[in-house]
Amino acid sequence: MPGNTRLATALWCAEQGWPVHPLLPGRKIPLANCTACRTPGHTPVGCPCPAAHRWCHGFHAATLDTDRITRWWTDNPHHGVGVACGPARLVVIDIDTHPAPPPARDRIWPGIEIGDTVDLTGLTDGFDTLAVLAALRGQDNPAHDTSTLRVRTPSGGLHLWYRADATHHWRCSSGNSPRRALAWQVDIRAHGGYIVAPTTTTPTGTYQPLDGSPTPAPLPGWLAAELERTGHHRPHIPHVPHPRSPRRAPARAQQAVRAAGAGHQRIRGIMTTVLQEIDDCGRVHDGAGFTAVLNRAAYTLGGLVASGHITQDAATQALQDAAHAARPGQDRRSMQIIAGGMSAGLAHPLTPGRRR
Repeated sequence: MPGNTRLATALWCAEQGWPVHPLLPGRKIPLANCTACRTPGHTPVGCPCPAAHRWCHGFHAATLDTDRITRWWTDNPHHGVGVACGPARLVVIDIDTHPAPPPARDRIWPGIEIGDTVDLTGLTDGFDTLAVLAALRGQDNPAHDTSTLRVRTPSGGLHLWYRADATHHWRCSSGNSPRRALAWQVDIRAHGGYIVAPTTTTPTGTYQPLDGSPTPAPLPGWLAAELERTGHHRPHIPHVPHPRSPRRAPARAQQAVRAAGAGHQRIRGIMTTVLQEIDDCGRVHDGAGFTAVLNRAAYTLGGLVASGHITQDAATQALQDAAHAARPGQDRRSMQIIAGGMSAGLAHPLTPGRRR
């Protein structure tokens, strides 16, 4: 189990294959982004900060690099430790004990009908709803599962840590959400989220491992079935690149480069490449990573603007034209992505042949 320092905890987690990132001292939220990353519309996709070993964007910056981990927590020994659940292949059942009246019956166990004659007196928190769900399925209460890592939270809740198999990508959820939930006051931490590491301490107490297994067990089949039933399974859609000639960019990309007036051959090459990648997204409706591609292109052209190779108006127009052709009807979203990526790129001038 983790040692008695935050650095020891972070290194122990990394040994388990769980990428870690810093949390605010005494809090359970990630550290703030740098100024550039706070720009409206800026996204972690394509952001240079994680590659530069900065902790911007929370769990997106999580790492297994022991040198980086040692540097982060040696320089900042009071930072807490967060674990990125998705890349760690973890599913954590987060049982809450918030003092609140139960919601409407159809939201206590989504998808399970509860008749008006059923007495819900005494149903107070996530411990109750998870226990009832297990009983309905003829299973033991997971809160008592000593075969897996269980962590008592400072507020009196419980984290049940499980390993997910490689064929499933589970989504996060809040037990109070009207959109997707396993049960009232039972949150799910998985892809797209993080969990506070065991032994992390806050002013209200410590995330204390309980007796039993010190490591996560495989996610029980019945819980996996319940997560799938309640919409927590995110299908993985592989992207199959469309064959293309590496020597000739699409007509739209060539036109955009000419319109931008980028005269230097290497500058033209950079613009052609990034605009061609946007164009390629138009050949695949889903699974092409359009947001990442457009954000990366905007960041790159923002760097060219900052170094004086092209004008911002020309770069923005080229990006907007390419994005509109690839994703017609999504102009507003595309403009937000472009604005965020461009803003970040403007802070990092790009000159071909030099390290950025």
